[in-house]
Amino acid sequence: MTAAEDRDGGRVRDAAGRAQAEVAAEQVRGAAGRVRGAVAWTVSGISSRANWRRRRRTLELYAILAVQAGVAAALAWVVAHEVLHHPSPVFAPTAAVGTIAAAIGRRARRTLELLIGVLAGLLAGDALIAVIGTGPWQIATVVTLSILLALSLSRGGQVVTQAGGTAVLIATLAPLQRGLELPRIIDATIGGLVAVAVVALLPVNPVRLVQRAARPLFAVTQEQLHKAADGMARGDADLTGRARDALADVESQVQLLNDAVSGAHEAVAVSPLRWHRRGEYERYERGATFLSLAVRGAQEMLRRAATAVHDGEPIPRGLPAALHDLGDGLALIQLEAEGGPHTGRPEQLILKGMDRAAEAYHEGVGFSGNVVVAQIRTVATDLLRTLGCSERKASDRIRERFARRVGADPAERSAEPDRR
Repeated sequence: MTAAEDRDGGRVRDAAGRAQAEVAAEQVRGAAGRVRGAVAWTVSGISSRANWRRRRRTLELYAILAVQAGVAAALAWVVAHEVLHHPSPVFAPTAAVGTIAAAIGRRARRTLELLIGVLAGLLAGDALIAVIGTGPWQIATVVTLSILLALSLSRGGQVVTQAGGTAVLIATLAPLQRGLELPRIIDATIGGLVAVAVVALLPVNPVRLVQRAARPLFAVTQEQLHKAADGMARGDADLTGRARDALADVESQVQLLNDAVSGAHEAVAVSPLRWHRRGEYERYERGATFLSLAVRGAQEMLRRAATAVHDGEPIPRGLPAALHDLGDGLALIQLEAEGGPHTGRPEQLILKGMDRAAEAYHEGVGFSGNVVVAQIRTVATDLLRTLGCSERKASDRIRERFARRVGADPAERSAEPDRR
């Protein structure tokens, strides 16, 4: 073998070795990619099932309640034990925590319910124990009648809880320890009043509270409007159906927003530290109310959009374009609500979407398509109201805009369903 042949053979062997190394490396990369994909899929599945993102948002919203409850419990115990010298004032911190945790935004009412429940339990418990004595069936009788008495005084909730708890206390401990009635009333009063005081002195930031609760609702509504629009444009029933299902699953987020609005209202009502935010809060309250209505209208709109695509109804180009415009308008509404400059662009996009829906209606849509157009009008009206328009002005603008595009009489009745 010549030297040239040796060199050629060496190059061939080197090339073969490099090829084998590349194949091995590619296999390793493929295996690593599959492992990463499996891990990502597993983590995504676990995260989806555990719903970590939603839980985190809930924790962020209610973290201030945990702080308020802890402070209120400690202060209630100090007042009852150190100031009034109650030896075991367990009911004072319990009432404080119950008042704060019972319902965000309704602490004053819950304090009154708490006291009514305690009084109902005491009255029924003392009166019945004196007549029928104590024992298992006596406890059942006392609790039942105490709760019925509490329900006759109020609609339930904290009243029933406190009435039943107090009745059990009286029925089980009264034979062993007399004089529980007055300390129980005093402790409940202390706990409720301390809870209200803590809410006033450690208030939530009303604007930030509403903003945090509204963000996920804004995000999911925008995303699903765009997805549904893409599905309609492509005739993709699966994509449109997924958007419909995702938007239908926002009830917990709507409730979170309603709770935030209640908490913000309470802050500006009872806390001197937040009185200067009343005007700003009122704008957010109005916007949150009509955002919730717009989301519910969008849910019905996507249900009908999915049906229209599934049934093969005609989908004029203006119909998905209108959904894109509403999604973009919603994004700008959020931007302005969180401190961005007021440009008038959200209103322009909403009205542009209305124009495109009217053009689609004029071009021709099916039964479900008609409902989609009607819901676009409803959602557009609610979004205009989030921007501060009155009901009459928003309805008139949408109706006139629609009529101008389809050539109908502007005085005809609006297609929006009557909510009143």
